[in-house]
Amino acid sequence: MAETLVKICGLKTPETLASAVGAGASHVGFVHFAKSPRHLALADGAALRRLVPPHVKAVLLLVNPAPDVLAEAIRTVAPDVVQFHGSETPDALARFRSETGIEAWRALAVGDASDLAEAARFRGAADRVLLDAPASSLPGGNGTAFDWSLLAGWQAPLAWGLAGGLTPANVAEAIRLTRAPLVDTSSGVESAPGIKDVDKIAAFCKAARL
Repeated sequence: MAETLVKICGLKTPETLASAVGAGASHVGFVHFAKSPRHLALADGAALRRLVPPHVKAVLLLVNPAPDVLAEAIRTVAPDVVQFHGSETPDALARFRSETGIEAWRALAVGDASDLAEAARFRGAADRVLLDAPASSLPGGNGTAFDWSLLAGWQAPLAWGLAGGLTPANVAEAIRLTRAPLVDTSSGVESAPGIKDVDKIAAFCKAARL
């Protein structure tokens, strides 16, 4: 099995970004969604993005962005990946990829086994789907996990990643059970909502590579 990719999402400061990069994260995420405690203005996201080394991919998380917001976000932040975390359709993602050449991910809420069928709709439209717990107060970053046993025997129709409730304490077990090629954490490496903990970031990356 290839080494598991690690995404640390919701980064807001140079210190925590440096911690994620130094700990070996393959992807770092910036959130542009006003309702989130991890929200970054586009100018602030651009400033952090300039600190991301070439071997690490910068991911910009957006939720149902209007076309003008999406265009401005791409122009300002220049991400390697856009993670769509709302109700964006396969057609919208396919069009985005065709027009921009930028990698597109789509988050999918998994409440029961039937939700996994949704992933097939994004084959050929998204570069990756992120399987996450169902939304509650926020579309993501709520610190809750779905039932990983739902993935037993699942044949992924495209590249995917595991999100939702992952922490330094459970990520190794999550990888063992699901064989996820990528794991994504946000609230699981925080000391308070929106406040990343550099020690937890380091511990998460280490545990994901055990």
